[in-house]
Amino acid sequence: MTKTPSAAAAPLDELSKRIIEQLQEDGRRPYATIGKAVGLSEAAVRQRVQRLTEAGVIQIVAVSDPLQVGLFRQAMIAITVDGALEPVADALAEMDEIAYVVVCAGRFDVLCEAVCADDTTLLELLSTRIRTLPGVRTAEMLVYLKLRKQTYRWTSRGR
Repeated sequence: MTKTPSAAAAPLDELSKRIIEQLQEDGRRPYATIGKAVGLSEAAVRQRVQRLTEAGVIQIVAVSDPLQVGLFRQAMIAITVDGALEPVADALAEMDEIAYVVVCAGRFDVLCEAVCADDTTLLELLSTRIRTLPGVRTAEMLVYLKLRKQTYRWTSRGR
């Protein structure tokens, strides 16, 4: 998600959390089926999903396996910044090859995930586009060798 939720955002009620869990299991699950599972009508589920989507709480998208679509090189890039962090994070977020950007505390200031077709593309991204951004002091690349887990089911843990 590209939106950052407001710290003042109202907490989700249990029904909304259960709807989200249903969609995390199958983003194409019919609203009528979700309604039966959570005790609401199809129309009520549709309205809640629309509100959650419009509020930026959820996105319903197809998640592809990068390898299956020709993107054979992935890496996490840990960046230290001199000066303001937000301009660097914003510039990274504009790059097509960057799938994830987070400003963080600790040894690094910004972490981003790159998804590229090959090593040549990844090297070009790092050398000529990321390391040349104003404010970037260092960029340490951690190349992925094997993905062991990727999940999008964290709603129920917040109960």
